[in-house]
Amino acid sequence: MAATPRVAAVSGGIGGLGTAICIALAKAGRRVVALDLDRQAAVAGFRRAVEGLDVGFQPLDVTDFDACGACVRGIQSDLGSLDILVNAAGITRDTTLRKMDKLQWDAVMGVNLDGVFNLSRHAVDAMMTAGFGRIVNISSVNGQTGQFGQTNYSASKAGMHGFTMALAREVARKGVTVNSVSPGYCETPLVLAMPEETRASIVQGVPVGRLGRPEEIARVVEFLSADESGFITGTNMAVNGGLFMSF
Repeated sequence: MAATPRVAAVSGGIGGLGTAICIALAKAGRRVVALDLDRQAAVAGFRRAVEGLDVGFQPLDVTDFDACGACVRGIQSDLGSLDILVNAAGITRDTTLRKMDKLQWDAVMGVNLDGVFNLSRHAVDAMMTAGFGRIVNISSVNGQTGQFGQTNYSASKAGMHGFTMALAREVARKGVTVNSVSPGYCETPLVLAMPEETRASIVQGVPVGRLGRPEEIARVVEFLSADESGFITGTNMAVNGGLFMSF
């Protein structure tokens, strides 16, 4: 008898990286639920992209703690478990700190960092009870290096990895791993919408000489979420074409 497929939830699941992650997890045999705001055109495009795969969609505002709890409980009830959680929801509200208002700060923190807490908090107990869980948090190279005009974004992404390391220590003995992935600049709608000269300047600074592909990020997420990756926890995987290198 075949083993029961692992169940995965991906916040920000209909975004550029999120869709690629959902596809990679589904192709690896996981039952996948994409969690995101219910934007009609984006959802329709997402459904076309994942057609034929075991991928569903559930509307969710990750800034709503109670809604995240209801979402997690619903997945556990409907699909039997929630084994893999990928926190990929993220937004930007770029401006220099001198011009940044409180709403811009709160919006980014609410999605990028509070969202990680809101979903992880509700998912982790059942993972620990089951003796298996994989949490993968999608951070950013700009959380490692900082970026002009992104004090809010860079702080949220750096904070995400602090969260990763602390939670990893709390749950390691229970078979639950927690890791983060820090992508560099990738071929997502957000980056491709930049002026061509801006993208060219970015690529010039990347040692491999190109933007990343969403599928390359998704491959790392799939690897970290595998049953066989149980000895990797509390780490940050940089996938940035050499843009930032460190120990």
